[in-house]
Amino acid sequence: MLLLACEVIIINTQFKKGVLELLVLLIVQQEDKYGYELVEEVSKVVNVNEGTIYPILKRLTNEHYFETYLKESTEGPPRKYYHLTVLGKERKDELLKEWTNFNENVSKFIKESEHYE
Repeated sequence: MLLLACEVIIINTQFKKGVLELLVLLIVQQEDKYGYELVEEVSKVVNVNEGTIYPILKRLTNEHYFETYLKESTEGPPRKYYHLTVLGKERKDELLKEWTNFNENVSKFIKESEHYE
């Protein structure tokens, strides 16, 4: 999986807040996940806890970016899985385009500013 190769980065809270929705959408795009799996996957990229991810999942579900379903678990009660909808794929594409543009512009600015040091 793509995210397994990433290094956990401790970052500014505002930076993290801006990218969490995109990370969650990208992870669920790869495979339906239940909440705790999402926390574990996102934590491989940025340090988060359940209290950060569950409100995002609720909001994305309410905005129809996710559909949910229950699946039996061998380790306890049924788990709620999240599945990306067509609208969710569109949102993911939009955020990914915005992130790529943002990242390129900031990286370019940083590189150019290094010439003035």
